Amino acid sequence: MENIILSIPDMESAHCQARVNKAIKDIDGIQVQKLEAGKLSASVEDNDAMEDLIDAIKKAGYTIGSNNTTSSSSSSTGCCGN
Repeated sequence: MENIILSIPDMESAHCQARVNKAIKDIDGIQVQKLEAGKLSASVEDNDAMEDLIDAIKKAGYTIGSNNTTSSSSSSTGCCGN
């Protein structure tokens, strides 16, 4: 899994956040961690899931900003390190 934070500068209102959430909620390989004004935090399984996520956001009418971050999660343990 890879943890990502995407900048979505034109997703400010609760209505916009709901539209993005609806667009991405059924994508396989994506686990949304947090969706807030201007930002989406999620875990993605692979590059295909990442591409599907970005495509869905763009199709919903939003742009992906340039201030994005990714980090790999190499831990295979469950909650609380178990």
